[in-house]
Amino acid sequence: MNINLTLIGQSITFLFFVWFCWKFVWPPLLGVMKEREQKIATGLAEAERAGKDLELAQRKAAEQLKEAKEQAAEIIDGANKRSNQIIDEAKQAALAEGDRLKAAAKAEIEQEVNRAKEQLRARVAELSVAGAEKILSVNIDAKAHDDLIDKLAAEL
Repeated sequence: MNINLTLIGQSITFLFFVWFCWKFVWPPLLGVMKEREQKIATGLAEAERAGKDLELAQRKAAEQLKEAKEQAAEIIDGANKRSNQIIDEAKQAALAEGDRLKAAAKAEIEQEVNRAKEQLRARVAELSVAGAEKILSVNIDAKAHDDLIDKLAAEL
């Protein structure tokens, strides 16, 4: 009988322990486990979202880098075109300046030639008068014969 009474006492104690655990111990453990499960699920969701955000940010960065490279290439092309244009303008300006200097030099040469011709005409007229004086052995007044000397100079 002792075994039966002991067995019944142990069974009642065990049932009381199970009921106590079921009522007071198990609900807080389940709450902690659910809370932990939610934290893990939230962490996984955030990690997935962060991965998507990272991928999106990488795509945007790649697109911005591509656009920046395209803009840089356009700017460089524009700068090259502008430099070529400036070079062409400088060449044209240099050619125009060269033509102007040539024209000025030609005009100056023409003036010098005309001055030399005038000096030569005057000198020839003087020599002609001097030669005529010697040939005629008469003194010729240059002032009296200015018209004649001018005509002679013009013919020469």
